[in-house]
Amino acid sequence: MSGREGGKKKPLKAPKKERGDMDEDDMAFKQKQREEQKKLAEAKAKAGGKGPMGSSGIKKSGKK
Repeated sequence: MSGREGGKKKPLKAPKKERGDMDEDDMAFKQKQREEQKKLAEAKAKAGGKGPMGSSGIKKSGKK
């Protein structure tokens, strides 16, 4: 027995799914993700035009 053959054997990798092998649940999930990402991008664009967020409130002093 040589040193290279000892120890655990690595499990075989599962074959990758083909892109066209998606069912309706996967399609709905992908569509929902796209819509959420679009809403997030719109919210970022809307918030980006304004000044710094949370500027009003308790001001911290520089003293410690």
